Amino acid sequence: MVSRVTTVAFQGVDAVDVDVQVHVAPGTPMFTVVGLADKAVAESRERIRAALTASGLALPARRITVNLAPADLPKEGSHYDLPIALGLMAAIGAIPADALESFVVLGELALDGTISAVAGVLPAAIAANARGKGLICPLASGSEAAWADGEMPILAPMSLIAVANHFKGTQVLARPQPRRGEPDAILPDLADVKGQETAKRALEIAAAGGHNLLMVGPPGSGKSMLARRLPSILPRLSPRELLEISMIASIAGSLGDGRLSDRRPFRDPHHSASMAALVGGGLRAKPGEISLSHNGVLFLDELPEFNPAVLDSLRQPMETGDVVIARANHRVTYPARFQLVAAMNPCRCGLAGTPGFTCRRGDRCAGDYQARLSGPLLDRIDLHVELAAVSAADLQLPAPAETSADVAVRVAAARELQRERFVALGLPGLRTNADAPARVVEDIARPDRAGTQLLRDASEALRLSARAYHRVLKVARTLADLDGAESVGRLQIAESLAYRPAGERVAAAA
Repeated sequence: MVSRVTTVAFQGVDAVDVDVQVHVAPGTPMFTVVGLADKAVAESRERIRAALTASGLALPARRITVNLAPADLPKEGSHYDLPIALGLMAAIGAIPADALESFVVLGELALDGTISAVAGVLPAAIAANARGKGLICPLASGSEAAWADGEMPILAPMSLIAVANHFKGTQVLARPQPRRGEPDAILPDLADVKGQETAKRALEIAAAGGHNLLMVGPPGSGKSMLARRLPSILPRLSPRELLEISMIASIAGSLGDGRLSDRRPFRDPHHSASMAALVGGGLRAKPGEISLSHNGVLFLDELPEFNPAVLDSLRQPMETGDVVIARANHRVTYPARFQLVAAMNPCRCGLAGTPGFTCRRGDRCAGDYQARLSGPLLDRIDLHVELAAVSAADLQLPAPAETSADVAVRVAAARELQRERFVALGLPGLRTNADAPARVVEDIARPDRAGTQLLRDASEALRLSARAYHRVLKVARTLADLDGAESVGRLQIAESLAYRPAGERVAAAA
């Protein structure tokens, strides 16, 4: 007899249907799994055997063949345990054979018959709902699956026995309920930062328009302190953005206890991170830090200390908003529309340009250190800010009166203007000025006559690339939104140009 159970294989954040076919026939006792399964799936035989025995069932002394179709699709992970086990139980009559037809099943089995949590439950639930089916998943993942739809049937059993009892009607399982994450601890506040008014202004602009930001300054000038306060002025996630990042976190297995939070992600990997850790990859092509910071912030502290090849791998995702991980046997795409915030010292010793300090290596120290960053990467960063060391007099001043909550109000108002503008243009997929393509930017950020002349002169003097030209316009449009202005003027263009790299301004002065 052949029983069938539907489960899924993951390709990025997409869930592809897999048909688990269980065939029990007379012959030499044997348990075989076929269908391009990896080591974790092949080992499921022993877990299933022990789990069934612990549940009071025994494998029949027959030839058991499990086929995971389509056979040419790679099957990876431990979530195939439960569908295979339920297929076997249906084949031997432990549960009704037709009970599983309307469900997608995934879960890992423990040796005592309990069902352990697995990654990817939320994308699987969304895919099952789109196909008009319910979902059977581990108890620990039930609240995560419940976010897919409030009406879809979801079973979240604790063990194989609970599944059997449910279908027999002796102990019906209740539908799990979605749960929100606990309120986060109070975020660090901008009111803690004394001095650095230019950097605070740049941080507000970056938050309002979703712009990339680089802060350069000596040790202790407050670069990391400022960056860690950016989440406190960013708006909460919209329902669509929340769903996008939760699906990525679910695939990565980092969606703790199935709880979803509308706080924007803030990821700060160490500078020793590998390319696979930052961009994504590995044996099973997992999402990297840039995907886990989708719709949020990726903070790279000590930027030149990262491997140059790793940094340059960010260039394409920064433009396209996604990352493609190609392997010999499959190709996976993950969303990666992140806001890059980076911090660095001006040189190896960290004090280049500090009044009263002379480096023994001269200008070569700063030149060699900053040369670790490629020009194309710096060209993709909208705001470049130089921070000076904070003096003792600044530290003895009273705390600033303006808090993160005050700045967040202005940021939210500017973002709402952008959202309404893009909806009016028939582009609801765009959310911030930084996301807008060049054609749209030239339309929404067309400066007045004086601004146009200034931008033309500055572009020639600074030798701006086409990308840098449009990024100046994007920042100028954000400045106008913060000011509540309908059009971009000379004042906004001038301030936007002031945030270009210092090297470009020095070249213009020469």
